[in-house]
Amino acid sequence: MVTRNTPRNALSEQALLLDNQLCFALYSASLAMTKLYKPLLDELGLTYPQYLALLVLWEQDGLTVSELGERLYLDSGTLTPLLKRLEAAGLVSRLRDAADERRVLIRLTADGRQLKVRARRVPGCVLQASQCDVGEAMALTRQVQALRNRLTA
Repeated sequence: MVTRNTPRNALSEQALLLDNQLCFALYSASLAMTKLYKPLLDELGLTYPQYLALLVLWEQDGLTVSELGERLYLDSGTLTPLLKRLEAAGLVSRLRDAADERRVLIRLTADGRQLKVRARRVPGCVLQASQCDVGEAMALTRQVQALRNRLTA
């Protein structure tokens, strides 16, 4: 236990313990979450990054590659191959913007919109596995989002 009377060298030793690292707690939780999602997304024929891209497009279809990248915190070099695979799977189409040929618009296909129906069960499965109620999960989500926003500011 760390108190105000704990010697400085003990504090610095405590600071270097793995289980005291916020970064490790987030990293290991992320690994566990990705492992949980894998079988759920395998049923949909999606990888986790593809699922995230579709979540954004189900919210707002017809985004540009750069707009999608901003929402996902991904650069176009990472996003372009992911979108090519989604296009090859028949879930999205990539079209040059007629008003500005430099911009590529991403639109869901009918199959991409239909996949949303099958994906509706995923959040409930994750919530059940986390053993959190909806309020607890939303509060945790807001805390992690606030941390991310402070770190990227």
